[in-house]
Amino acid sequence: MARTEPSVAPARQPSQVAADVQPAGHHHRHRILSASSPTFMTILIPLISVAALVALALALLLLLRRLRSSRQTHGAASSACGSAVSRGNDIHKRQHSGLGVGHSPDVKRSIYGGTMGFPFQPKYRGGQVFTYRELELATEGFKEQNVIGNGGFGVVYRGTLPDGTVAAIKMLNRQGKQGEREFRVEVDLLSRLHSPHLVGLLGYCADQHHRLLVFEYMPNGSLQCHLHLTTRNGQNRALDWGTRLRVALDCARALEFLHEHTVPAVIHRDFKCSNILLDHNYRAKVSDFGMAKIGSDKINGQVLTRVLGTTGYVAPEYALSGKLTTKSDVYSFGVVLLELLTGRVPVDVKRPPGEDVLVPWALPKLTNREKLMEMVDPTLEGQCSKKEMIQIAAIAAVCVQSEADYRPLMTDVVQSLIPLVRTQSGTCPTTPSRFQHPLASLLP
Repeated sequence: MARTEPSVAPARQPSQVAADVQPAGHHHRHRILSASSPTFMTILIPLISVAALVALALALLLLLRRLRSSRQTHGAASSACGSAVSRGNDIHKRQHSGLGVGHSPDVKRSIYGGTMGFPFQPKYRGGQVFTYRELELATEGFKEQNVIGNGGFGVVYRGTLPDGTVAAIKMLNRQGKQGEREFRVEVDLLSRLHSPHLVGLLGYCADQHHRLLVFEYMPNGSLQCHLHLTTRNGQNRALDWGTRLRVALDCARALEFLHEHTVPAVIHRDFKCSNILLDHNYRAKVSDFGMAKIGSDKINGQVLTRVLGTTGYVAPEYALSGKLTTKSDVYSFGVVLLELLTGRVPVDVKRPPGEDVLVPWALPKLTNREKLMEMVDPTLEGQCSKKEMIQIAAIAAVCVQSEADYRPLMTDVVQSLIPLVRTQSGTCPTTPSRFQHPLASLLP
């Protein structure tokens, strides 16, 4: 009987045996995630995005901290440099003038509160800072004999500064906020505006509660003192025709500078004879910018403000509505031109009704040749031609028009006055203009 051999299964590898061994009740396999699997990418992308955002935030934070640190370092360096320059200038001034006192302690607090629309400057050009004691010594204790002027905002004294310079020192009244405003406006404007036709600011004092302004000295006083019999004393002579024409041209150039060569334009707002000062050659300069206003940069250039000024010089549209433009100054200039022509004051209550206010009295006569010669200042008799009188009358008439739009620009007025002054003096420097004698059509 044949014997059957038992079959023997082939030997299995250990790994195969291990693969078949499973715990009881566990029938699925654990799979290792590969780099290309969708699940792996779903987890990795958000992690990378979060890490990138965190890195960007940290970089921005570091950059901001570096910029802040750099600004602080730069500011400290600039402050130190400015202090060194200021100390150097102060030492130079003391060596030059023999002064041994420092600047007023609260100048920055009282001046730098506003910049009137101009770029801020930490140090005023040409404006020295004085202490109250220095100016008290310059005026001999503000002696009454040194008073050369007295206005609504303060008293003006003649004084001699430590370096020998004769100056006009104006002590402002501290009644309310108006005196403080005038002080800030004048220092801020005149330290930035430089023209041979504006009275120069030599310095100022803001020593505690004292407010003083130091101007160049104008030895022949104001135009008012030479023009009107009521204010003229024995020392002030009546101005001849040639001098009056030069005064008119100087004033026109001052307003031209303020209106058309300054950005934004400056409106004087109190242009009048008492604010026109004469130097030793009787050349005129405009002063007193305490009520000045920065004009609008809009097309019509209007500024709404409360009405300030002197009766008789205020333009009608400004007096009625408070709308202030450069043409308001043009009107005031026309009034001054009438004063130069007639010798009358803008408002004279001693004259009969109808003759007491200069503009309405003179305006109808300005276009009538016969009546014009009757209204001319008697002290000018025989000094000028009838043609020159008519030309000045025509310029004055167009400046005092009741409608502001009908008044000329000051550039046009300057160009119309230049030929008249040249006729009197032989030569006169010209001022560039877009127009050639634009008022010529109004003149005979």
